[in-house]
Amino acid sequence: MGGGATDLEQVVREEWGRLVALLLAQFRRLDLVEDALGDAVEAASRTWPVDGAPDNPPAWLLTAARRRVLDRLRTEEVARRKEPLLLVDAAQRQEGVRTMADAGSLVEDDVLRLVLMCAHPALAPESASALSLRLVLGVPTVDIARLFLVPEATMAARITRAKKRIVGAGIPFAVPDADVLPERLGIVAQTAYLAFTAGYSPGTGPDLLRAEQSGEAIRLVRVVLALRPDEPALVALLALMLLQHSRRDARVRDGRLVLLADQDRTRWHHDEIAEATRLLARPQLSGLLTPLAASYVLQARIAAEHATAPSAEDTRWDRVVELYDVLLQVAPSPAARLARAVAVAEQHGPAAGLDALEGLELPQSHRPAAVRAELLSRAGDVDAARAAYDQAITACRNDVETAFLVAQRDALPSS
Repeated sequence: MGGGATDLEQVVREEWGRLVALLLAQFRRLDLVEDALGDAVEAASRTWPVDGAPDNPPAWLLTAARRRVLDRLRTEEVARRKEPLLLVDAAQRQEGVRTMADAGSLVEDDVLRLVLMCAHPALAPESASALSLRLVLGVPTVDIARLFLVPEATMAARITRAKKRIVGAGIPFAVPDADVLPERLGIVAQTAYLAFTAGYSPGTGPDLLRAEQSGEAIRLVRVVLALRPDEPALVALLALMLLQHSRRDARVRDGRLVLLADQDRTRWHHDEIAEATRLLARPQLSGLLTPLAASYVLQARIAAEHATAPSAEDTRWDRVVELYDVLLQVAPSPAARLARAVAVAEQHGPAAGLDALEGLELPQSHRPAAVRAELLSRAGDVDAARAAYDQAITACRNDVETAFLVAQRDALPSS
C-alpha cells in the first residue's frame, strides 16, 4: 500500500511523453492535455498511497486525464453557448486546433511526433529543446534549468511561452514531410542529447541515474536515424550515447556512486561499446562535418578512449586531452573545460588540473567545486579541499552525489 508514491514517480518518468502524445493525438489541444495530465498525476499522488497503485498505472493516468480534458471541453462549449459575441474568436481558435491534425507521416511514432512538433521553426532552438524535455520525458523544470545553466524561474517562463506559441500558432502534432525533416534534425538531436543527459546524470532527486530515461533518448535517436541513416550528427550522437549508457550497471554499487576508475568493467555492456565503435568507423564521420556533428564525434571519441581501455591505468589521457582541446575549439563550453581539467590532472597531476580550472564558472552546478575539492585533496591542501567540498555539498541537489561528497569530505585527514 505504501509504495504508491514511488510507483507514481516511476510511471511519470517512464510514461509521461507517451501519455502526452496519446492525449494530444486524440484532442489536439496542448493547453488542455498537459494541464489534464498534471491534474491526473496530482489525483494519483493523493489516492495511490492510500489505496495502492492500480494494476495498470499508465492506463489509470490516461483515463483520468481524458476525463479532465472532456470536462474542460464541455465547460468551454457551455461558455461558448452563453457568450454568442465570442463565437468569432472561438471559431478562430478551433481553426487553429484543426491545423494540429496530422496529414500523414513518415513514421508511426507518437513520441517522435511530439519532439518534431516542439522542433517547429516557429520556436527558438533552446525553447524547442526545453519544451521537448518537459513534454516528452516530464523532466522537472529545475533539472532542465540546470542543463541550460539558467535559473529555474527563467526556464519556467521560457517553457510557458513556448507552449503558448504552439497553441496560438496551431503547430501540427505530426512528422513533417521528408523535405522539411532535415532542418529540424539539429534540434531533435540536441533535445535527445539533453534528454539522455537528464537520465544519465539527474540534477535533482534520489537517483544517480535513470536508465529508462536515457534508454528512451537512445530509442528516439534510433527512430530518427532510420529516417536519415546517413546523417553524421545522428550517427555520432548514437555512438556517444551508447558508450556512455554502456556503463550504467557499474556506476552504482549498493546505492553509492562508483567513480569511473573504480568501476567493474566486466559489468559494462560491451555489445553497446562494439556497436558504438562500428558507428564511429562509418565513412559519414570522416568528411566535412557541421559543428554539431563534429562536437558529437569528438565527445564520442573521448568516451571511446575510456570504454576501450582495459583498465583505468591504461587510459590514454594524452589522447583525451588532445580531443578536449579540439572540442573546445569546435564547441566551447564550461562543461567541456571542466572535463578537460580532470583529464589534465590525470595526465600531469593535480596542480596542472587546478590551473586548468582557474576562472571556470558553471552556474547551477556543484561539479566545479567537487573537482576542485578532489584535486586540492590530492595536492595535500586539506583545508582548502574541505572548504571546496562544503561548497559542492551546498550546491548539489542529487542525493547520491551529495552522500558521496559528504563521505569524501569526512574522509579527509585532520588539518
